[in-house]
This record gives sequence, C-alpha cells and structure tokens, in this order.
Amino acid sequence: MAEVQAEKVAAAEPALRPEIAFGDRPRLVEGVRAYGLIVAMWLRSTLAYRASFVMTTLGNFAATALDFVAIMLMFTHVDALGGYALPEVALLYGASATAFGLSDLVMGSMDRLGRRVRDGTFDTLLVRPVPVLAQVAADRFALRRLGRITQGLLVLGYALVTLDIAWTPLKVLMLPLMVLSGAAIFGAVFVAGAAFQFFAQDAAEVQSSFTYGGTTLLQYPPSIFAKDLVRGVTFVVPLAFVSWLPALYVLGRDYPLGLPEWVAFMPPLVAGLCWVLAGLAWRAGLRAYRSTGS
Repeated sequence: MAEVQAEKVAAAEPALRPEIAFGDRPRLVEGVRAYGLIVAMWLRSTLAYRASFVMTTLGNFAATALDFVAIMLMFTHVDALGGYALPEVALLYGASATAFGLSDLVMGSMDRLGRRVRDGTFDTLLVRPVPVLAQVAADRFALRRLGRITQGLLVLGYALVTLDIAWTPLKVLMLPLMVLSGAAIFGAVFVAGAAFQFFAQDAAEVQSSFTYGGTTLLQYPPSIFAKDLVRGVTFVVPLAFVSWLPALYVLGRDYPLGLPEWVAFMPPLVAGLCWVLAGLAWRAGLRAYRSTGS
C-alpha cells in the first residue's frame, strides 16, 4: 500500500512542485536535486510504515549475512582459501559488500528499466521536466538496503580488528578510497546495464550478473579463479579495482597477473572512466528508445 501511495505522489510530483523544472541550471545540478526530491518522497512513504521498514531492513541484513556465514562454515574444514586466512577473506568480503551496498542503495533501481520499457511506463518519465536518469535511479528508493551496508561494515570491522596489518597513512587512506571508488564503479555498471536494456528489453538478469554476481565474485580471493577470469574483471569490466587490488595493497599481498603496486591507487580514475563510458552508453540508449507504440 505504501508503494502504491508513493507512486501516486510521484506521478503528480511535477504538478505539485513546479519548481522542479530547474530552468537553466547545469544538468548535473538538476539531476542531483531531482534525485533528492524523489528520494525524499519515497522516504516519507517508507517511514509512514516504520514497523514494516524495520522488519524488511532486518530481513535484508539477515539474508546478506548468510553469504558470510557460508564462508565461515567453509573455514571450519580448511585453514586457508586460496592461501588466504578467514580475516583476509573477511576484508575482501567487507570492502566489496559495503561498496556494493552503497551503490545498490543509490542506484539499485536501475535494474527496473527493462520492465518500464516493456510496459510503456518509461514514456511517463520522458514527459516530466526532470532528468530521466535521476528519475530511474531514484524510483522506488529502498531504505531497507541499509541492511546490506550494515552487514558489510560489520564484517569489514571484524577483519580490521583481527588482522595484524602494518598500518601506514596510505593504507589508512586506502580503506575509504576503495569503498567509495568501488561504489562509484558499481554505480557505473548499474547505469551501463540499464542502458543495455534499451536494446535488449528483457536483460535484467544480464545486468545482475555483473552487479550482484560481481560482488559475490569479489568476496573471494583472486587466487582461486582462473587467470582469464581475473583478466576479464581487471581489463574488461574493471571490478577488480573495487576491492581486490586496493585490499591486496592493505594486506601486503602480491597482485594477480604481476601488476605493479601503483595500480592499487587507480580506483578513482577507473571509476571516473567507467562513468564517462556509462554516460555515453546511457545517452545512446536513450536516443535509440522508440517507445512501445501502445
């Protein structure tokens, strides 16, 4: 009922808020403000049913926690996984899960684009005086996804407390750097995957294989995967820059594929490049959209 009520408010939002047509402001500023307004509307709707919000958040936390429980069960039978002890795997897991959780919170609604294209409701977004990308990203904003972020932070905290790391200023800086840059990389993947759905309208699972599948991949050491796969997530879809490469720097581990040490500091640059490419893909998809004809 909360979502139905929120959808009615969202449909009327441009009429209720004429100032949402931002005039000559820069497009990025328009998008950020529009995103904030739509998210605020969904938050009001969500918090109107607080008991439901608490239960769904706890459910989200418990469901994602089972992933790490499975890893812990694995370590009851082995001392190391691919040469990595449990706290080291926990660092990889916590960093990737937190980065993905942040991106999923902000951009996770992008995977619904294909459904909107198929049923024709995407057309309603085009007639509103609001940047389309902001509308798609903020659509059905789900605060319950905080459960995933909380779980990732707890595992990351466990790893940092347990590991014996020779801390330096650069290693300390690397922790927020890899989480924020990783979230940005995942966000670009969400946008690129949504752009692909303009052409292949039933491709949400393809997008999920790179987002949800990507974070699952990064939760395990790169040493257990084939080198061709590691090359693919380093040079093709650069998910290795989310957590593998910066985390290996913190751990003092050798990099896969014989990469130099300085690649650990490239996640912000990689994130920027990913967003440029994702933006181009989004614009190409939007221009190619021809509606459903209904």
